[in-house]
Amino acid sequence: MRCLAAWGARLALAVSLLISPTARAEEGMWTFDAFPAASVQRVLGVRLDGDWLRRVRAGSVRLTTGCSGALVSPNGLVVTNQHCILACAQSLSDPAHDHVRDGYGIGGADPPRACPGLQAEILVEIVDVTAAVFEASAGRSGDAFIQAREDVLARSEQRVCGGDRRFRCQVISFFGGGQFKVYRYRRYDDVRLVFAPELAVAFFGGDPENFTFPRYDLDVAVLRLYERGAPAVVRHWLVWSTRTPTPGEAVFVSGSPGSTQRALTVAQLETLRDVANPDLLAMNALLRDRLKAYATQGPDQRRLVADRLFNAENALKMIEGQDAALADPGFMAARRDEEARLKAALASDSRLASQVGDPWADLAVLQTAYARQYPLWRQLENGAGAGSHLFWYARTLVRGAAERARPSPERLPEFSDARLPLLQKALLDPQPIDEGLERLFLEAWFDRTRVTLGPADPAEVDVLGSGSPAALASRLVAGSTLADPARRAALWRGGQTAIQASTDPLIVYARRIDALSRAAREVWEERVLGPTEDAAERIATVRFAVHGASVYPEATFSPRISFGRVEGWRDRGGPVEPFTTLGGLYSHATLADPRRLPPRWLGARAGLDTAAVLNFVTSNDIVGGNSGSPVVDGQGRMIGAAFDGNQASIAGEFAYDRAANRTVVVTTGAVSEALSKVYGRDDLAGELQGAR
Repeated sequence: MRCLAAWGARLALAVSLLISPTARAEEGMWTFDAFPAASVQRVLGVRLDGDWLRRVRAGSVRLTTGCSGALVSPNGLVVTNQHCILACAQSLSDPAHDHVRDGYGIGGADPPRACPGLQAEILVEIVDVTAAVFEASAGRSGDAFIQAREDVLARSEQRVCGGDRRFRCQVISFFGGGQFKVYRYRRYDDVRLVFAPELAVAFFGGDPENFTFPRYDLDVAVLRLYERGAPAVVRHWLVWSTRTPTPGEAVFVSGSPGSTQRALTVAQLETLRDVANPDLLAMNALLRDRLKAYATQGPDQRRLVADRLFNAENALKMIEGQDAALADPGFMAARRDEEARLKAALASDSRLASQVGDPWADLAVLQTAYARQYPLWRQLENGAGAGSHLFWYARTLVRGAAERARPSPERLPEFSDARLPLLQKALLDPQPIDEGLERLFLEAWFDRTRVTLGPADPAEVDVLGSGSPAALASRLVAGSTLADPARRAALWRGGQTAIQASTDPLIVYARRIDALSRAAREVWEERVLGPTEDAAERIATVRFAVHGASVYPEATFSPRISFGRVEGWRDRGGPVEPFTTLGGLYSHATLADPRRLPPRWLGARAGLDTAAVLNFVTSNDIVGGNSGSPVVDGQGRMIGAAFDGNQASIAGEFAYDRAANRTVVVTTGAVSEALSKVYGRDDLAGELQGAR
């Protein structure tokens, strides 16, 4: 990974542009109900109307793996990235069939099979409930503020969905709590894997080439939505175009970017740099090292850790990139200047000043509580289990029994009636469990918890007992029956009676520490989250007063659309061209990982169009969560799927740099070429081409 410090000047410029709506150019991940069509026409020369937006929205899919996808045929065919379905490929594998290494559905050998826990969602309606939320929380603070909001949010979700299980409703908060809208999604809970290439070609170049360009990756996978046991019949989908993109042409990315932090104050950014990121860096480094060691035990272990190792290594690069930006004096100076301008604008409006007070000062004071409470909240609540399936099952069963006994508005948000169907699917779907991997995650969590709490904290005994982390992890995993979905279903149906009677060691453990974990959560919400959201809401009020509707909200893993061009950039070594080809893939291949091509690719070389564009880059503004997003042209035709960003885009969580941020895309043309000539899937290539 090249040095990131040189981004400082560009990032400083990008931040300064945040307060100047007319200077944004391609910046922004815009909601579909507030898309800046006039700006697009001015900047790109492309006129988009409401019908174009509706068609693109209807063809865009949100996957509960934290990725995006494209609906590309009337029979429910969805294209996304291979790295988005790694966990599914692992779940469908066994010692005799390694679908991570060897791919899935090659030559039509594997029938479509359901991905455990995976749900696909398509946005169909947006309902603004801001007024109701503000009315409910007016005059409240801390935990009462949070509870009042959660109550009205849960009721809003129930009202908009009306009990129709075909839909999922979710309230999304925008502008730091300045707006609240219910997003109603058409949900499909039977999502089956149809095709995926080998990891070696989907992630060609491996971790060393992640967040770089040129890239030579066929990072693609094909899913199909099913309804009542048959392929779903849909009314709208994106037209698949295999034409070669041209330099400078306007392109649009439609997906669900995960999160950005572009509106954080300087005080919050400093706390992120000094408190949260070091903790996350340490945890992911610990997991990466242990996962790598586990992978050396054999081919099954190597397959089983593939998606978790990808996530840990990806997280490490993201955190390191963020830290480079946050440590750059120019970047932080630009953020201070932005704050100063907003404060000056506020000072000039006495009425608004009396209404909002000084939220920047309030947030600065809150950082002390954040620094004190974050480690406890992270270890005991937000990051508990470190990714262990068995621990998540146990906690969900224990909490679910308690929460479902209450009226929906009074529950923890994740257990509200509107969210239960997805939670139940994740809980009850069959999922292969590897005991060695489960012990690894639990032991890593226990080790970090011991460091976080320290020997003087009485909570250490409650969480860790008197033995070693390794011994505790082994005991909990070896004695548990929660790997059996039938056992989980029985405990879920049995409610509090079944949970209290259970002697499963993980259920007993989850019962034992739940009060402590809930306390960490309650303190976090009372002393940190609630006051932070209140202050952020007041800053959002100032932004609205200064900029009006010309600002875009932070990413929230909700459907967004960005606009840009097919375009390279200039790096310190000179110009970076926007395209790579299939021929370039072969010229960069070696006889060793991570540039070793699968045998079928070596055998297919003579029949391929090696001049075909494989990957290209655009100036679209994206972040994590956009993986698998359809990249469409001015006519709304799909010409690629986003799968990565370049190194400069890592700091896109904090600011967008038009000169350097780039989205990396795999072309539809290369996908069709590979399906037909490498993988023997003329049926899929034909379905894609015929979906007009």
